[in-house]
Amino acid sequence: MFFYNVIDYFFNIFMPGRCFLCGSIVYGKSGLCGKCFSEIYFLNRQGCPKCNRPYDLPEEEGKICPVCLTDPPIFNSLRSAFIYNKYSKDLILPFKHADRTDMAPFLGNLLYHTGLEVLEKADIILGVPLHKRRLLKRKYNQAGLLAQYLAKKAHKKYLPNTLLRIINTKTQGHDNAEQRKQNVKGAFLVKDTHVIHGKRIVLVDDVYTTGATLNECAKALYKAGALNVACLTVARVHLQ
Repeated sequence: MFFYNVIDYFFNIFMPGRCFLCGSIVYGKSGLCGKCFSEIYFLNRQGCPKCNRPYDLPEEEGKICPVCLTDPPIFNSLRSAFIYNKYSKDLILPFKHADRTDMAPFLGNLLYHTGLEVLEKADIILGVPLHKRRLLKRKYNQAGLLAQYLAKKAHKKYLPNTLLRIINTKTQGHDNAEQRKQNVKGAFLVKDTHVIHGKRIVLVDDVYTTGATLNECAKALYKAGALNVACLTVARVHLQ
């Protein structure tokens, strides 16, 4: 261990890393310089225990937000590392669309500390799947990379071909909540239900916007007999 620490020390001196946002030199494995780190709106455990929506709890701690009271999500809980905004989007978009797979360990580590409580209770970790045509075009599934990293770090099972996207849904970046819901309706299927039955699942994705995709995945997992579905996303859009 001492030998590897020495190598790591000299590696950081002569080949330091770069901040993922501004490109300035950073030492160690932080991934962000101090200035850029301070610009990120990291979420803590306060807020809605169901969807992680930031809001001031009016009375007793743990009360779910009005949105979840009105339209409760199908999944059991959600935790996100930070808010998706003009600063943090540059941590997501290159990783998702520009082959920056080198960002997976940094983002995965943030997600590990964010979701440690649910990861400890999990039996299986899954990434939200891409359709095979989109996977062929993009070459990798960013959610799968995160799920694989978390499974290895948390010593859990990662089963990448268990939850399938059977409909090649259109991109939904500009869709509203109802359009997103209709777009992913019936898009997911569990291949081997016996693997999922009675298990606690952690479902991983990059960004939570309206919850339509995670809800549809959770619906398929519960149909296959999952005991519990908790979701982890790197970022969360803060919809008012």
